[in-house]
Formats: sequence, C-alpha cells, structure tokens
Amino acid sequence: MIVDLIKKNRSCRRFHQDRFVSVETLRELVDLARLSASAANRQPLRFILSADPETNEKIFSCLTWAAYLKDWPGPAQGERPAAYIVILGDTEITNEFWSDDGIAGWSILLGAREKGLAGCFIGAINKDRLRQALAIDPKYKIMLVIALGEPAETAIIDPVGPDGGIRYWRDENGVHHVPKRSINDIIINIYDKTP
Repeated sequence: MIVDLIKKNRSCRRFHQDRFVSVETLRELVDLARLSASAANRQPLRFILSADPETNEKIFSCLTWAAYLKDWPGPAQGERPAAYIVILGDTEITNEFWSDDGIAGWSILLGAREKGLAGCFIGAINKDRLRQALAIDPKYKIMLVIALGEPAETAIIDPVGPDGGIRYWRDENGVHHVPKRSINDIIINIYDKTP
C-alpha cells in the first residue's frame, strides 16, 4: 500500500557504502521522475547519475548533512552513499521550475524504497564547487542532490511532543527519530455536506 511506502520513506543519511547500486537502477529511478508531473509539461529537468566511487567522493565533498544534528559531520567513510542523482534545471527551456524538482525527487525516493534502497534530498550544496567538480554547463541550474544506497540506519516516525519540537534526533542506539505533526494539527478547516 502507498501509505506503507510513504512511512518507510524517511531521509536516510547512513548507508552500506560497499553495496553497489547499478547505473541501470539509477536510470529506472530517473524514468519514474520522467513520467511524473511537470509544470506546463515543460519537462525541463536533467539528471546526472553517479555509481562511481571516485565521482561520488567529489559529490560528497560538496554537500552539508543533517543541519539539526550539530555534532554529526555527516556519514563516515563506509557509511556514505553508494550512488547519487543530481537534479538540474535546463534554463534554455525555462527559468521557473516550480516544484518539478520536488515532484521528480519524491518519485525517485519512493521508487528507491520499493527497491529496498533509501535516500536523502540534499539542498545544502556548494553549487560552485559541484559545478566545477562535475563540469556542469552553466545553462543548468543545480537544484537538488539525492543520495542513494542500501540503508545502514533505522528511522522512525514519532508524534510531535507537548513542546511542539519538530527537530529530528538520534537516540543512544543510533535510531533516527522524525517527529510529525498530527492530522488534526495540520487541517485548519473542513467543509463537508455529505449526509
């Protein structure tokens, strides 16, 4: 069921780095993005795929991980992603990408979970360094990096506590806790005329 897939699709930040993700798998995930909705059906997104350890290290060096976990510098060697998908916007098609990157990225992450993989959206990117490291043409706007691999951590959903805190955290066993607001907290109005 879709609800189970969504519940399992937590941001993963520690991976089994030595467990290979094939380029064919990355292509299948990008194909899900290709089939997803796009504002005005412009389809301006372009993708860079990496399953290459050397290229992965270049990408990793351009990223900042888990802002709420102040004492954690990011995944250690051996826990880093086995693959990346970099989402770009082609400015020769449009300069307004709306939510295309989020829609495409979500499709990629759901597809990854269905395949037993996990991933993480990363928007804290040193874009100049990444552009240089991957020789990305200036016509492409760097929008999002998705880290992917076989998960080496457990993440669970918790209710937001009485203090209202929404910061994710890790317990003494390394389990990643993600507080989520209740359905009653997020619905502000209901209009219903059903009998």
